[in-house]
Amino acid sequence: MENQSVLPGLKEMLAVADRDGLNVVDIRKESHSAKNSMERPIFMSIIKDIREDKIQGLLTWAPDRLSRNAGDLGTLVDLMDQNYLVEIRTYNQIFTNSPNDKFLLMILGSQAKLENDNKVINVKRGLKAKCEMGYRPGMTPLGYLNEIGGKKGYRKTFLDPERAPAIFEMFERVSNGESGRKVLNWLNSFGFKTRQGKPVVLSAIYRMLKNPYYYGSFEYPVGGGIWYKVLHESIINKELFDVVQERLAIIPKSRPGTKEFDFTKLIYCGVCGSGVTAEEKFKRQDNGVIRRYVYYHCTGGKDRNCKQPYIREEEVTEQICNIMDQIDPNMLNTQKHLQDEISRYERFMSKILKQKVSKDLNNEVDLRDYSKFVLREGAREEKRELLNCLKIKMSLKDKKISVIQ
Repeated sequence: MENQSVLPGLKEMLAVADRDGLNVVDIRKESHSAKNSMERPIFMSIIKDIREDKIQGLLTWAPDRLSRNAGDLGTLVDLMDQNYLVEIRTYNQIFTNSPNDKFLLMILGSQAKLENDNKVINVKRGLKAKCEMGYRPGMTPLGYLNEIGGKKGYRKTFLDPERAPAIFEMFERVSNGESGRKVLNWLNSFGFKTRQGKPVVLSAIYRMLKNPYYYGSFEYPVGGGIWYKVLHESIINKELFDVVQERLAIIPKSRPGTKEFDFTKLIYCGVCGSGVTAEEKFKRQDNGVIRRYVYYHCTGGKDRNCKQPYIREEEVTEQICNIMDQIDPNMLNTQKHLQDEISRYERFMSKILKQKVSKDLNNEVDLRDYSKFVLREGAREEKRELLNCLKIKMSLKDKKISVIQ
């Protein structure tokens, strides 16, 4: 049984039950929205008990406490028609299984639904008017503040003097090619916090970078296709926002840890012992061509403060090729791959170009040279297979690749 002290009108309804000699078997409170039919758990439990003949009547303050939608109201009337529900009593009315009582019950229930629907229309109308005046419903994004006091929903918005400059620079940094992760590290470096006093997270940064509210425009409701202009000063302009969107658009979207690079999981940090990972960056040149660059760096898995510098993938490749010159050819384990390549080359020369290949070609090719060719020109799978066969460990320290003895 619910705590009786928190149920409004309970004392009066119990007095009605005592006056009329009714046996109250249970008291239930429903707080779930009655907007849609058959979705209120307490109401559905009452319907179940009525069908199982555990309850013959209902005592409620008013009909609209039982139903504010046509579906639930129809269910109650159906139970009366089937003689499961004998009567419904309110504070000043009794509804029995008679045509007039059921008709009146449906009118009162429909009136409650009408009032509820009109409230929805009025709320939407009010929100639309608010948007047209330049006020976005809900809390303003980070970087803005609302005035204290004033009419609720129409409080003036102004720039947050503490956070707005940092958010402006955040957009500037991304427009100049910095990644979200680098911006996050920059914000953390001087203790940037949300209004709740918490550090900002990477996903929040990307949401902010994609939010048009920062240049003075918002869509309401989201996805509705209707846009409005804000009334207050904006942190950035439309031009800067468009540049940032262009930067974000050329970065491929992938889940963390799912993207593979040529040498990841094959090299370790020579300082803290963490793994070495890679990330790609894209840069649009003046001629419009977008160039891709891959950088390797320590993951910081064992030491979040490890400050080892980044190194380009081309440099990693050349340094590993130099390591090939120091390795015993018998360790390269590339003889079979080399024979397969030579056989394929021979078939191509004889069948396509109608030319013969030297029979000693297999002996003329140096395994080290072939291994370096694979590292420079081969597919990612070939490079990784080659290095996995070496049975050696490599470390990266101060942009230098070395073999771990």
